[in-house]
Amino acid sequence: MEIYPHQLLFNKDTQWNLDGGSVVGVADIERYRLPGHEKANELVFVNGRFDLNLSKFISPGLQVLALENASEHSELIEKHFGHSAEYLKDGMHALNTALMQGGAFVYVPAGVELAHPVYVYHVTDARAHDALALPRSLVFVGKNAQLQWVENFVTLGSGSSLTNQVTEVVVDTDARFYHYKLQQDSKEASLVSSTHIRQIGKSFAYAVTISLDGHIVRNNTHMVMEAEYCESHMYGIYLLQGKTHVDNHTIVDNVKPNCYSNELYKGVIGDEATGVFNGKIFVRQDAQKTNAYQSNKNILLSEGASMNTKPQLEIFADDVKCSHGCTIGRLDEEGLFYLQSRGIPEKQAKSLLLHGFTSDILEKIQLDPIREYAEESIHRRLEML
Repeated sequence: MEIYPHQLLFNKDTQWNLDGGSVVGVADIERYRLPGHEKANELVFVNGRFDLNLSKFISPGLQVLALENASEHSELIEKHFGHSAEYLKDGMHALNTALMQGGAFVYVPAGVELAHPVYVYHVTDARAHDALALPRSLVFVGKNAQLQWVENFVTLGSGSSLTNQVTEVVVDTDARFYHYKLQQDSKEASLVSSTHIRQIGKSFAYAVTISLDGHIVRNNTHMVMEAEYCESHMYGIYLLQGKTHVDNHTIVDNVKPNCYSNELYKGVIGDEATGVFNGKIFVRQDAQKTNAYQSNKNILLSEGASMNTKPQLEIFADDVKCSHGCTIGRLDEEGLFYLQSRGIPEKQAKSLLLHGFTSDILEKIQLDPIREYAEESIHRRLEML
Protein backbone atom coordinates (compact mmCIF):
# COMPACT_ATOMS: atom_id res chain seq x y z
CA MET A 1 0.00 0.00 0.00
CA GLU A 2 1.44 3.34 -1.03
CA ILE A 3 0.87 6.22 1.37
CA TYR A 4 0.77 9.71 -0.08
CA PRO A 5 0.91 12.99 1.84
CA HIS A 6 -2.72 13.88 1.21
CA GLN A 7 -3.87 10.65 2.89
CA LEU A 8 -2.28 11.81 6.13
CA LEU A 9 -3.65 15.36 6.09
CA PHE A 10 -6.65 14.32 8.06
CA ASN A 11 -9.08 16.94 6.75
CA LYS A 12 -8.95 20.10 4.68
CA ASP A 13 -9.25 22.31 7.77
CA THR A 14 -6.22 20.80 9.52
CA GLN A 15 -3.61 23.40 10.45
CA TRP A 16 -0.22 21.87 11.01
CA ASN A 17 2.27 23.26 13.51
CA LEU A 18 5.57 23.73 11.69
CA ASP A 19 7.04 26.64 13.61
CA GLY A 20 8.79 24.59 16.28
CA GLY A 21 7.61 27.10 18.86
CA SER A 22 6.12 24.59 21.27
CA VAL A 23 7.34 24.79 24.83
CA VAL A 24 8.19 21.25 25.89
CA GLY A 25 10.06 20.70 29.15
CA VAL A 26 11.61 17.80 31.00
CA ALA A 27 8.38 17.26 32.97
CA ASP A 28 6.42 16.77 29.72
CA ILE A 29 8.48 13.80 28.62
CA GLU A 30 9.50 12.37 31.99
CA ARG A 31 6.88 9.62 31.96
CA TYR A 32 7.93 8.55 28.48
CA ARG A 33 11.58 7.97 29.33
CA LEU A 34 12.66 4.42 28.67
CA PRO A 35 14.00 2.02 31.30
CA GLY A 36 17.74 2.30 31.71
CA HIS A 37 17.76 5.99 30.79
CA GLU A 38 19.99 6.72 33.79
CA LYS A 39 22.83 4.95 31.97
CA ALA A 40 21.97 6.07 28.45
CA ASN A 41 22.64 9.02 26.23
CA GLU A 42 19.36 10.78 25.39
CA LEU A 43 18.75 12.58 22.11
CA VAL A 44 15.48 14.52 22.00
CA PHE A 45 13.64 15.91 18.99
CA VAL A 46 10.71 18.27 19.62
CA ASN A 47 8.40 18.70 16.63
CA GLY A 48 11.17 17.33 14.46
CA ARG A 49 13.97 19.57 15.75
CA PHE A 50 16.98 18.45 17.72
CA ASP A 51 16.70 19.98 21.22
CA LEU A 52 20.07 20.19 22.91
CA ASN A 53 18.60 21.46 26.20
CA LEU A 54 16.46 18.35 26.66
CA SER A 55 19.19 15.96 25.53
CA LYS A 56 22.06 14.52 27.55
CA PHE A 57 25.25 12.74 26.55
CA ILE A 58 27.39 10.75 28.95
CA SER A 59 29.56 8.60 26.67
CA PRO A 60 33.12 9.83 26.06
CA GLY A 61 33.84 10.09 22.36
CA LEU A 62 30.23 10.42 21.21
CA GLN A 63 29.63 13.55 19.16
CA VAL A 64 26.10 14.88 18.56
CA LEU A 65 25.79 18.12 16.64
CA ALA A 66 23.11 20.08 14.86
CA LEU A 67 23.51 19.34 11.16
CA GLU A 68 23.97 22.99 10.33
CA ASN A 69 26.75 23.30 12.93
CA ALA A 70 28.71 20.19 11.98
CA SER A 71 31.16 21.98 9.66
CA GLU A 72 34.11 19.93 10.96
CA HIS A 73 32.42 16.87 9.44
CA SER A 74 31.25 18.58 6.26
CA GLU A 75 33.04 16.08 4.01
CA LEU A 76 31.24 13.12 5.59
CA ILE A 77 27.90 14.89 5.51
CA GLU A 78 28.22 15.90 1.86
CA LYS A 79 29.20 12.36 0.93
CA HIS A 80 26.48 10.46 2.80
CA PHE A 81 23.53 12.78 3.47
CA GLY A 82 20.57 12.06 1.18
CA HIS A 83 21.68 8.61 0.01
CA SER A 84 18.28 7.22 1.06
CA ALA A 85 16.67 9.14 -1.82
CA GLU A 86 18.08 6.49 -4.16
CA TYR A 87 15.70 3.98 -2.55
CA LEU A 88 12.86 6.20 -1.32
CA LYS A 89 11.44 8.04 -4.30
CA ASP A 90 8.10 8.93 -2.72
CA GLY A 91 6.52 12.20 -1.67
CA MET A 92 6.98 11.62 2.05
CA HIS A 93 10.76 11.37 1.79
CA ALA A 94 10.85 14.42 -0.47
CA LEU A 95 8.70 16.31 2.05
CA ASN A 96 11.14 15.54 4.86
CA THR A 97 14.10 16.68 2.78
CA ALA A 98 12.38 19.86 1.58
CA LEU A 99 11.08 21.06 4.95
CA MET A 100 13.68 19.61 7.34
CA GLN A 101 14.90 21.98 10.04
CA GLY A 102 17.00 21.24 13.10
CA GLY A 103 18.44 17.90 12.01
CA ALA A 104 21.16 16.05 13.96
CA PHE A 105 24.53 14.58 13.05
CA VAL A 106 25.74 11.73 15.26
CA TYR A 107 29.37 10.65 14.99
CA VAL A 108 31.06 7.69 16.69
CA PRO A 109 34.80 7.93 15.99
CA ALA A 110 36.89 4.97 14.91
CA GLY A 111 37.64 2.52 17.72
CA VAL A 112 34.99 3.89 20.11
CA GLU A 113 32.67 1.20 21.46
CA LEU A 114 30.06 3.19 23.35
CA ALA A 115 29.35 1.68 26.75
CA HIS A 116 26.00 3.47 26.86
CA PRO A 117 23.18 3.23 24.28
CA VAL A 118 21.65 6.28 22.63
CA TYR A 119 17.94 6.70 23.38
CA VAL A 120 16.20 8.87 20.78
CA TYR A 121 12.84 10.46 21.67
CA HIS A 122 10.74 11.89 18.86
CA VAL A 123 8.32 14.17 20.74
CA THR A 124 5.46 15.77 18.83
CA ASP A 125 3.38 18.41 20.63
CA ALA A 126 -0.29 18.22 19.58
CA ARG A 127 -1.74 19.81 22.72
CA ALA A 128 -2.75 23.13 21.19
CA HIS A 129 -3.32 22.07 17.58
CA ASP A 130 -2.45 19.35 15.09
CA ALA A 131 1.27 18.92 14.51
CA LEU A 132 3.65 17.89 11.76
CA ALA A 133 7.20 16.79 12.71
CA LEU A 134 10.04 16.10 10.28
CA PRO A 135 13.02 14.70 12.24
CA ARG A 136 16.19 14.05 10.24
CA SER A 137 19.38 12.35 11.43
CA LEU A 138 22.64 11.29 9.86
CA VAL A 139 24.60 8.74 11.91
CA PHE A 140 28.17 7.70 11.15
CA VAL A 141 29.70 4.72 12.97
CA GLY A 142 33.46 4.71 12.40
CA LYS A 143 35.83 1.79 11.92
CA ASN A 144 35.85 -0.73 14.81
CA ALA A 145 33.18 1.32 16.62
CA GLN A 146 29.87 0.22 18.13
CA LEU A 147 26.55 2.01 18.61
CA GLN A 148 23.25 0.90 20.14
CA TRP A 149 20.42 3.15 18.91
CA VAL A 150 16.92 3.05 20.46
CA GLU A 151 14.03 5.13 19.09
CA ASN A 152 10.74 5.94 20.79
CA PHE A 153 7.84 8.04 19.45
CA VAL A 154 5.71 10.25 21.70
CA THR A 155 2.78 12.55 20.94
CA LEU A 156 1.71 15.01 23.64
CA GLY A 157 -1.97 15.97 23.71
CA SER A 158 -5.04 14.67 21.92
CA GLY A 159 -4.65 16.42 18.57
CA SER A 160 -3.77 14.66 15.34
CA SER A 161 -0.09 14.39 14.48
CA LEU A 162 2.10 13.21 11.66
CA THR A 163 5.76 12.37 12.28
CA ASN A 164 7.71 11.90 9.04
CA GLN A 165 11.15 10.76 10.21
CA VAL A 166 14.27 9.83 8.24
CA THR A 167 17.43 8.37 9.78
CA GLU A 168 20.43 7.61 7.57
CA VAL A 169 23.12 5.39 9.09
CA VAL A 170 26.59 4.69 7.71
CA VAL A 171 28.50 1.72 9.19
CA ASP A 172 32.23 1.58 8.44
CA THR A 173 34.66 -1.36 8.43
CA ASP A 174 34.46 -3.76 11.41
CA ALA A 175 31.82 -1.58 13.09
CA ARG A 176 28.63 -2.84 14.75
CA PHE A 177 25.29 -1.05 14.75
CA TYR A 178 22.20 -2.15 16.74
CA HIS A 179 18.87 -0.43 16.15
CA TYR A 180 15.67 -0.85 18.19
CA LYS A 181 12.48 1.00 17.26
CA LEU A 182 9.46 1.16 19.60
CA GLN A 183 6.08 2.39 18.34
CA GLN A 184 3.10 2.68 20.69
CA ASP A 185 1.86 6.20 20.15
CA SER A 186 -1.72 7.51 20.45
CA LYS A 187 -4.59 6.52 18.15
CA GLU A 188 -4.47 10.00 16.59
CA ALA A 189 -0.77 9.78 15.75
CA SER A 190 0.44 8.77 12.30
CA LEU A 191 4.04 7.93 11.52
CA VAL A 192 6.24 7.43 8.50
CA SER A 193 9.57 6.15 9.81
CA SER A 194 12.46 5.52 7.41
CA THR A 195 15.73 3.92 8.53
CA HIS A 196 18.39 3.63 5.84
CA ILE A 197 21.49 1.65 6.87
CA ARG A 198 24.55 1.47 4.61
CA GLN A 199 27.42 -0.88 5.33
CA ILE A 200 30.35 0.66 3.49
CA GLY A 201 32.91 -1.77 4.95
CA LYS A 202 32.78 -5.32 6.28
CA SER A 203 30.45 -4.77 9.24
CA PHE A 204 27.47 -5.93 11.30
CA ALA A 205 24.02 -4.28 11.35
CA TYR A 206 20.97 -5.26 13.35
CA ALA A 207 17.43 -3.82 13.45
CA VAL A 208 14.33 -4.71 15.51
CA THR A 209 11.00 -2.90 15.05
CA ILE A 210 8.13 -3.24 17.56
CA SER A 211 4.81 -1.72 16.41
CA LEU A 212 1.93 -1.72 18.89
CA ASP A 213 -0.16 1.38 18.31
CA GLY A 214 -0.88 4.41 16.17
CA HIS A 215 -3.24 5.55 13.43
CA ILE A 216 -1.37 4.93 10.16
CA VAL A 217 2.20 3.67 10.54
CA ARG A 218 4.68 3.12 7.72
CA ASN A 219 8.14 1.66 8.41
CA ASN A 220 10.77 1.75 5.67
CA THR A 221 13.84 -0.24 6.71
CA HIS A 222 16.81 -0.67 4.38
CA MET A 223 20.04 -2.62 4.63
CA VAL A 224 22.48 -1.80 1.83
CA MET A 225 25.61 -3.96 1.89
CA GLU A 226 28.23 -2.16 -0.17
CA ALA A 227 31.23 -4.23 0.95
CA GLU A 228 32.14 -7.92 1.06
CA TYR A 229 31.43 -10.09 4.12
CA CYS A 230 28.76 -7.83 5.61
CA GLU A 231 26.15 -9.31 7.92
CA SER A 232 22.69 -7.87 8.58
CA HIS A 233 19.61 -8.89 10.55
CA MET A 234 16.09 -7.43 10.51
CA TYR A 235 13.31 -8.45 12.88
CA GLY A 236 9.86 -7.07 13.57
CA ILE A 237 6.70 -7.58 15.61
CA TYR A 238 3.38 -5.82 15.01
CA LEU A 239 0.44 -6.42 17.36
CA LEU A 240 -2.55 -4.52 16.03
CA GLN A 241 -6.09 -3.84 17.15
CA GLY A 242 -8.86 -1.30 16.54
CA LYS A 243 -8.45 0.28 13.11
CA THR A 244 -4.69 0.69 13.22
CA HIS A 245 -2.83 0.25 9.94
CA VAL A 246 0.87 -0.70 9.90
CA ASP A 247 3.08 -1.06 6.81
CA ASN A 248 6.51 -2.65 6.95
CA HIS A 249 8.50 -2.13 3.76
CA THR A 250 12.00 -3.58 3.80
CA ILE A 251 14.90 -3.68 1.38
CA VAL A 252 18.03 -5.79 1.63
CA ASP A 253 20.41 -4.83 -1.17
CA ASN A 254 23.37 -7.15 -1.70
CA VAL A 255 25.77 -5.06 -3.75
CA LYS A 256 28.98 -7.03 -3.07
CA PRO A 257 29.66 -10.79 -2.75
CA ASN A 258 29.90 -13.02 0.33
CA CYS A 259 27.24 -11.23 2.41
CA TYR A 260 24.68 -12.72 4.78
CA SER A 261 21.25 -11.42 5.79
CA ASN A 262 18.36 -12.79 7.81
CA GLU A 263 14.92 -11.21 8.04
CA LEU A 264 11.93 -12.31 10.15
CA TYR A 265 8.72 -10.32 10.75
CA LYS A 266 5.72 -11.56 12.74
CA GLY A 267 2.26 -10.05 13.17
CA VAL A 268 -0.82 -10.58 15.34
CA ILE A 269 -3.83 -8.67 14.01
CA GLY A 270 -7.27 -8.30 15.57
CA ASP A 271 -10.46 -6.20 15.34
CA GLU A 272 -10.46 -4.27 12.04
CA ALA A 273 -6.74 -3.60 11.95
CA THR A 274 -4.67 -4.00 8.80
CA GLY A 275 -1.08 -5.07 8.32
CA VAL A 276 1.19 -4.90 5.27
CA PHE A 277 4.57 -6.53 4.74
CA ASN A 278 6.48 -5.86 1.53
CA GLY A 279 10.01 -7.22 1.68
CA LYS A 280 12.51 -7.03 -1.17
CA ILE A 281 15.88 -8.74 -1.43
CA PHE A 282 18.15 -7.62 -4.26
CA VAL A 283 21.18 -9.66 -5.25
CA ARG A 284 23.26 -7.66 -7.73
CA GLN A 285 25.21 -9.30 -10.54
CA ASP A 286 28.53 -9.02 -8.69
CA ALA A 287 27.11 -10.31 -5.39
CA GLN A 288 28.07 -13.98 -5.75
CA LYS A 289 28.08 -16.25 -2.68
CA THR A 290 25.20 -14.28 -1.12
CA ASN A 291 23.13 -15.92 1.63
CA ALA A 292 19.81 -14.14 2.17
CA TYR A 293 16.72 -15.34 4.01
CA GLN A 294 13.33 -13.72 4.54
CA SER A 295 10.17 -14.83 6.34
CA ASN A 296 6.86 -13.20 7.31
CA LYS A 297 4.38 -14.98 9.60
CA ASN A 298 0.96 -13.69 10.67
CA ILE A 299 -1.99 -14.64 12.86
CA LEU A 300 -5.45 -13.12 12.32
CA LEU A 301 -7.69 -13.01 15.40
CA SER A 302 -10.94 -11.73 13.89
CA GLU A 303 -12.97 -11.76 10.70
CA GLY A 304 -12.40 -8.03 10.22
CA ALA A 305 -8.60 -8.21 10.49
CA SER A 306 -6.58 -8.30 7.28
CA MET A 307 -2.98 -8.84 6.22
CA ASN A 308 -1.29 -8.21 2.88
CA THR A 309 2.14 -9.74 2.45
CA LYS A 310 4.49 -9.73 -0.51
CA PRO A 311 8.00 -11.20 -0.05
CA GLN A 312 10.17 -10.66 -3.13
CA LEU A 313 13.53 -11.77 -4.50
CA GLU A 314 15.34 -10.14 -7.40
CA ILE A 315 18.47 -12.16 -8.11
CA PHE A 316 20.95 -11.25 -10.83
CA ALA A 317 23.77 -13.55 -9.65
CA ASP A 318 23.94 -17.32 -10.16
CA ASP A 319 25.86 -18.60 -7.12
CA VAL A 320 23.61 -17.71 -4.18
CA LYS A 321 21.47 -19.21 -1.42
CA CYS A 322 18.23 -17.28 -0.97
CA SER A 323 14.78 -18.09 0.36
CA HIS A 324 11.58 -16.23 1.15
CA GLY A 325 8.12 -17.12 2.36
CA CYS A 326 5.01 -15.99 4.19
CA THR A 327 2.12 -17.46 6.16
CA ILE A 328 -1.26 -16.08 7.24
CA GLY A 329 -3.44 -18.15 9.54
CA ARG A 330 -5.53 -18.45 12.66
CA LEU A 331 -4.54 -19.29 16.21
CA ASP A 332 -3.68 -22.97 16.67
CA GLU A 333 -6.98 -24.57 17.67
CA GLU A 334 -5.37 -27.78 18.87
CA GLY A 335 -2.96 -25.91 21.10
CA LEU A 336 -5.80 -23.79 22.45
CA PHE A 337 -7.88 -26.88 23.20
CA TYR A 338 -4.92 -28.57 24.91
CA LEU A 339 -4.33 -25.63 27.25
CA GLN A 340 -8.03 -25.29 28.07
CA SER A 341 -8.24 -29.01 28.77
CA ARG A 342 -5.57 -28.44 31.42
CA GLY A 343 -7.76 -25.90 33.19
CA ILE A 344 -6.35 -22.71 31.69
CA PRO A 345 -9.07 -20.14 30.83
CA GLU A 346 -9.52 -19.38 27.12
CA LYS A 347 -8.24 -15.79 27.28
CA GLN A 348 -5.12 -16.80 29.18
CA ALA A 349 -4.56 -19.75 26.86
CA LYS A 350 -4.67 -17.44 23.82
CA SER A 351 -2.21 -15.09 25.49
CA LEU A 352 0.20 -17.96 26.19
CA LEU A 353 0.11 -19.13 22.59
CA LEU A 354 0.67 -15.63 21.26
CA HIS A 355 3.55 -15.11 23.69
CA GLY A 356 5.14 -18.21 22.26
CA PHE A 357 4.60 -16.90 18.74
CA THR A 358 6.37 -13.59 19.44
CA SER A 359 9.05 -14.72 21.90
CA ASP A 360 11.76 -15.49 19.35
CA ILE A 361 11.64 -11.89 18.10
CA LEU A 362 11.83 -10.44 21.60
CA GLU A 363 14.90 -12.56 22.29
CA LYS A 364 16.68 -10.63 19.54
CA ILE A 365 16.67 -7.45 21.65
CA GLN A 366 20.08 -7.53 23.29
CA LEU A 367 19.63 -4.50 25.57
CA ASP A 368 18.16 -5.98 28.76
CA PRO A 369 16.10 -2.92 29.89
CA ILE A 370 14.63 -2.47 26.41
CA ARG A 371 13.86 -6.17 26.01
CA GLU A 372 12.09 -6.27 29.39
CA TYR A 373 10.18 -3.09 28.54
CA ALA A 374 9.09 -4.56 25.18
CA GLU A 375 8.05 -7.82 26.87
CA GLU A 376 5.88 -5.93 29.37
CA SER A 377 4.32 -3.81 26.62
CA ILE A 378 3.56 -6.86 24.50
CA HIS A 379 2.15 -8.72 27.52
CA ARG A 380 -0.28 -5.86 28.15
CA ARG A 381 -1.23 -5.76 24.49
CA LEU A 382 -1.83 -9.52 24.28
CA GLU A 383 -4.13 -9.28 27.29
CA MET A 384 -6.23 -6.81 25.30
CA LEU A 385 -6.42 -8.78 22.04
